[in-house]
Amino acid sequence: MTQKEELLSRISINPEICFGKPCIKGHRIWVSLILDFLANGTSISEIRKNYPGLEEKDVLACIAYGAEMARERYIEIPAGVK
Repeated sequence: MTQKEELLSRISINPEICFGKPCIKGHRIWVSLILDFLANGTSISEIRKNYPGLEEKDVLACIAYGAEMARERYIEIPAGVK
């Protein structure tokens, strides 16, 4: 198993949990929530402090999942945004 596959195995998608949104396996923490925290400048250590059950690899798994999704879908960004 590659490192990426190992990270992605930490993500769970179950229609009966969190409305089928991708979550960290064993938690009800959405991948998108962790990515939002990171995008807003929250460090991995701060996230782990607020969610003590998470491991660093769980946060890295969220980043890996986001990277995979970005390969599949594009978001339109308004022209002139810097």
